Amino acid sequence: MQTSRRSFLKTGALAIAGAALLPDNLLAGEKRLQRVGVQLYSVRDAMKADPKGTLKKLADAGYNHVEHANYIDRKFYGYTAREFKKVLIDLELKMPSGHTVMTAQHWDTAKNDFTDAWKYTIEDAATVGQKYVISPWLDESLRKDTEGLKRFMEQFNKCGELCQKSAMKFGYHNHNFEISTKVGDITLYDFIIQNTDPKLVTQQMDIGNMFSTGGVALDFINKYPGRFESLHVKDEIKVAMKSDGDDTESTILGAGVLPVKEIVRAASRKGGTVLFIIEQEAYQGKDPIDCVKIDLQIMKKWGY
Repeated sequence: MQTSRRSFLKTGALAIAGAALLPDNLLAGEKRLQRVGVQLYSVRDAMKADPKGTLKKLADAGYNHVEHANYIDRKFYGYTAREFKKVLIDLELKMPSGHTVMTAQHWDTAKNDFTDAWKYTIEDAATVGQKYVISPWLDESLRKDTEGLKRFMEQFNKCGELCQKSAMKFGYHNHNFEISTKVGDITLYDFIIQNTDPKLVTQQMDIGNMFSTGGVALDFINKYPGRFESLHVKDEIKVAMKSDGDDTESTILGAGVLPVKEIVRAASRKGGTVLFIIEQEAYQGKDPIDCVKIDLQIMKKWGY
C-alpha cells in the first residue's frame, strides 16, 4: 500500500462509508452471478476534478460497476446518496460496494448501539444501491490489543446484523499490516477472519496489498474457502524501497509478478468471490483512466 493511500484512509476515518440493486440471487446458489468493477480510488484525481465526466469515461470504457472510496459528510464525491444514485443510473452504472472506515468510536457503549453517524452510513449505502459496506482500515491502537480486537470483531458482527436489515453485508478490506502484525502465533488477518461470523462479515481480499509483507492470496483462499465474496484484483512490481518500507507498487494486470489470473480463478472457484474489483494505484507514467481501461480488457480476455 502506498503512503498516499494510507494517509487518505486515515483522513477518511476522521472525516467519516450503484444505482440499482444487484439481483437477489447474488449470494446464493452454486452458480453465483459474478461482476467486474473498478475501485474509484484508481482514478482519484479525475474523480476529484470531475466526478460525472470521469464516471462517463469509465462507462464508455465498458465498466458497468464501480466501488466508491469517498463518503464524507453523508455525500459521495460531493453528491447526496439520492443525487449520486441518479448520476449512476443516468450512466447505466451500478455501485454494489464502497469503502468507509468504521472505527471503535462508531459504537456507543452507553446506548449499546451504533452511533447515528454510522447508522447514516448504512442508510446512505442502501439508498445508493450498495450490497456491501466495506471498512478498509484498522486503527493502529487496536492491532496489538487482543481484548480490544475481540470487542471490535464483535462490532464487525453487529454491523453485519445492521447491514442485513437493509439487504446488505458488511466486509473488511486488508492492507499489508494484517500480514506483518501477529496476534499470538497467527497473523492479524487470520485473527480477523477467525473471529468474525461468515454469515455476517465477508472479506474483501486485496491481493496486491498483502504481497508487500509476504501475504500469499492463494494460501488464504485455500485456508478459508468461501470467505472472500469480493476481491481487489491488482498486480504488483518491485520498486526501490519507499519511505514507508514498501518496495512494491501496483501496475497493469499481467505486467507484474503476481499470478493474478490464477488467483482470480481460485477466488471464483473456491473463494466464494462474486465481485472482482480492479484497483490500480500506480501507473508508471501512464494515464490512470487508460490503465484501468486496459485492466478491464485483460479481465475480459481471462473470461470475466
